[in-house]
Amino acid sequence: MRSHLRVTCISRLLSRGFLVIGVIAMLMRPGSAQSYSVIHSFTGAADGAIPTAGLTMDAAGNLYGTAQYGGDTQDCGYQGCGTVFRLTTKNGSWIMMPLYAFKGGNDSAWPASRVVFGPDGALYGTTKGGTGDSCSQNGCGTVFRLTPPTTFCRAVSCPWTESVLYRFTGIPDGAIPSTGDLVFDGAGNIYGTTSGGGAYGWGTVYKLTHSNGVWTESVIYAFTGQHDGGTPNGVIFDHQGNLYGTTAQGGYTDPQDNLYGVGVIFELTPSAQGWAETVLYTFRDSSSDGGEPAASLTMDSSGNFYGTTYAGGGGICQSSNGYITGCGTVFQGTGDATLYAFNAFQSGGLPEGPLAPISIDAAGNLYGTSVTNGTYGWGNVFKLSARTYTYSSIYDFTGGVDGGAPVSNVVMDATGNLYGTSSGGGGAQNCILQGGCGVVWKITP
Repeated sequence: MRSHLRVTCISRLLSRGFLVIGVIAMLMRPGSAQSYSVIHSFTGAADGAIPTAGLTMDAAGNLYGTAQYGGDTQDCGYQGCGTVFRLTTKNGSWIMMPLYAFKGGNDSAWPASRVVFGPDGALYGTTKGGTGDSCSQNGCGTVFRLTPPTTFCRAVSCPWTESVLYRFTGIPDGAIPSTGDLVFDGAGNIYGTTSGGGAYGWGTVYKLTHSNGVWTESVIYAFTGQHDGGTPNGVIFDHQGNLYGTTAQGGYTDPQDNLYGVGVIFELTPSAQGWAETVLYTFRDSSSDGGEPAASLTMDSSGNFYGTTYAGGGGICQSSNGYITGCGTVFQGTGDATLYAFNAFQSGGLPEGPLAPISIDAAGNLYGTSVTNGTYGWGNVFKLSARTYTYSSIYDFTGGVDGGAPVSNVVMDATGNLYGTSSGGGGAQNCILQGGCGVVWKITP
């Protein structure tokens, strides 16, 4: 069995229908060569509202994503049931095309994770809501598949076709899919996590197997919320077929305060007897590590993984209940050697650091977003340079037309441009709880 990983803090960060959209905001960071632009500002109508996941890019450079709200309002009230969209460029302008509007009721509702391409070229994703009253009147969530029209579409809007592959019921199969991406094995089976439900109510890692036109779900691990973790955030594969992930809760508990733990890093190893879990690291929410990881891991070509925690680390933030806590971290590990919490955010506000996974470019630089850090408290896009992991803030959101509160991964195109979403801000005023309906942004080096 692998030994537990060590954590060492080595440095701190310094800050805490078709809609044709042109560039509606272009800002230059003082002393920086990057330029920031908003390529779409959500309206809360057919395009959607409040994107709480990042983007996926195809080989042609088109962007695909989800908005958790907006779209169809018939069964989801004024907030809408959410959308899947695509952004393409034509003559220098970005064109927004809603691909699907969720309908609630017998359909699905509220996609909180991004869509990914499956081996068949279709888009796959999850929603937090769906038919059934096992969890609530909104259901326990679904896994869905979207396919483009089978014939050439000449209409202005050409919706894709949705099929619900699986509807969660809570116990024992899981409830409310996590925000992590779906992943596929070599046989085309789908793996993912639920944030709740399962045999013990603390979430699951599940597998969907396709046979004779039917998808069958099986739980490969159910978390207990104790030392093994609870509330998982998605999984990734290594080259040997093992799964790795994080949980936001569980792990170490303080017997004096009767507190739940603040998460673990885990590995699932397949065998003839099933999948076995190994806890690789247990977070302590101390100054030397982080706590409450809210995103999945990212693995580089050498098998090293990187991740983020929402709280913990050496920064000084004040929580909503008045306690002084850390502001979040970025960590590195190999899975069987030393794990480093190499940066801690300092926002001076609530402990809301990164909620999204890390992205890695070809040179080994790391990129990510924080939800409330940055100069203005509305989050930022940051970079950690390769090898030295020197921190720099690429862009600080203001919460205005430029966006704010990003809960997004960073994607890169072939020329080094960066793309992502913010869940708030933008030009629309009808999503007042978020200070706007959110934006899709681009940073040009």
